[in-house]
Formats: sequence, structure tokens, C-alpha cells
Amino acid sequence: MFKTVLFPVDRSQEARGAAEKVINIVQTYQSRLVLMSVVEVVSEGQEPFHSEMTSSKTVTQLLEEAKSIFAQEGIEVETVQREGHPAFTICDVADEIEADLIVIGCRGTGLTEEGAGDSISNRIINLSPCPILVVP
Repeated sequence: MFKTVLFPVDRSQEARGAAEKVINIVQTYQSRLVLMSVVEVVSEGQEPFHSEMTSSKTVTQLLEEAKSIFAQEGIEVETVQREGHPAFTICDVADEIEADLIVIGCRGTGLTEEGAGDSISNRIINLSPCPILVVP
């Protein structure tokens, strides 16, 4: 059912919580797991969604840490590191790898009228080429 699962990671608590769901899905369906993270490109005058995700070195370290968590569960992973705007880049990678599912953690920033359009998870939902599991 889920041959390829894409799991975008950042340093949030929600991403760590979503990892448990990813482990369950990958083990249940014997899925290929692709971990990815985005070095966020910030345009002049724009605030980054995740200020800690603007360094290539930080993102590389994050992917290695995440990879080791899945290795402890006996799950082999592929990693992808890209530069760009998070939602667009995640959806582009999902399309490239022909993902059957994207699993993301949700920070709840879209719960207010002001934050509804600004949440990365909301943008992914609107752009995704495949089903998405949003873990609260």
C-alpha cells in the first residue's frame, strides 16, 4: 500500500512524535523510507519558518541523527537534503521519488485565521502529489 514513505524532518517536537508513526507504517508495509530536510532559503525581508534550518551543516547533522533513530529500529533509510522553500521542496521531492505517503508533524500554527495560510503543513496539503498523514 505504501511502497515509498517520505518523512520530512526538522528539530521540532512534532517531528519527533511523527517518527513513531513512521516507524509503525514502514515496518507494517515494508516501505522504502526517505528522510528529507530542507535548508530554508529566506528572501530579503522574509522570516524563516524554522530559523535553525537555514544552515546546511545543521540540516546534515539533523538527517544523520534521524537516520540513527531509524537504524536502531532496523529500518534502512535514504536521505535527501535540498535547499529551497520547505513546502514546495518537500512536494517536489515527493513527486521525484514517487512517494505514496508523506508523513509530517503539525505545529498547530494553522489553527488561527491568521496562521492558516502560513503553516508549512497546510501548504504541503494543498500542493502534495500524494496522500499526507499529518501527526498532531
